[in-house]
Amino acid sequence: MRPGLLLIALALALATASLLLPPLAQPLTYHAFADRRAFLGIPNLLDVTSNLAFLVVGLLGLRLLIRRGGPDAVRFIDARERLPYMALFLAVMLTCFGSIYYHLEPDNLRLTWDRLPMAAGFSAFLAAMIAERITVRTGVRLLLPFLVAGMGTVWYWRWSAAQGAENLWPYLAVQGYSFLAALLLIGLFPPRYTHGRLIVLALCLYAMALVGENLDHQIYSVGQLVSGHTVKHLLGATAIYQLYRMLRDRSPVAG
Repeated sequence: MRPGLLLIALALALATASLLLPPLAQPLTYHAFADRRAFLGIPNLLDVTSNLAFLVVGLLGLRLLIRRGGPDAVRFIDARERLPYMALFLAVMLTCFGSIYYHLEPDNLRLTWDRLPMAAGFSAFLAAMIAERITVRTGVRLLLPFLVAGMGTVWYWRWSAAQGAENLWPYLAVQGYSFLAALLLIGLFPPRYTHGRLIVLALCLYAMALVGENLDHQIYSVGQLVSGHTVKHLLGATAIYQLYRMLRDRSPVAG
């Protein structure tokens, strides 16, 4: 099977599975985070303030991409490649605000505003990878449809909940597809830039962030210093920082 067709087949398989599987509701226990300590009137202090890492790395990335000249400017082979990365870092910055809003008073409704920019970030990242590994034209053309589809799965989750058949699978499918498709793109298509290893590092850090999220209470129980969810935020921001480093330091592959 051609690599491009493999990506399409994977997308169709995950989309079909997300619609055919029994609906998956968001467990209300998800909102019962381990670290509920407050300080200076701020509830859930560390889960709230750790989101500032997303704001910092988002602003760093946007600043890097906006610079058009000088030694610190990102040099793209095709200027259109800038668009998906700008969407990615903007989404990361907005994740800070959405996640702070959610963690101040966690519930399903507020979680919507946390997940919307996250879905946009996954979608923009995938478009950026396609632009680099397949063709710039394809990646840029897919950016808007990916953003609509990714964010649409969050709205679908909320709509399905209002209909009494809450289904989180499409949102999880978008997240999983972005991760798996990125690995396939790295493995099947040659890079056009150096420092591609930092993308792999970013994916590994994000996988570790998901582990931290699922071990929220267990991590917090070790000394009650920091929770797994706070670790998730910090690892997630560190993953995005690797993409910033990659853009900052890379150059076109010779030949």
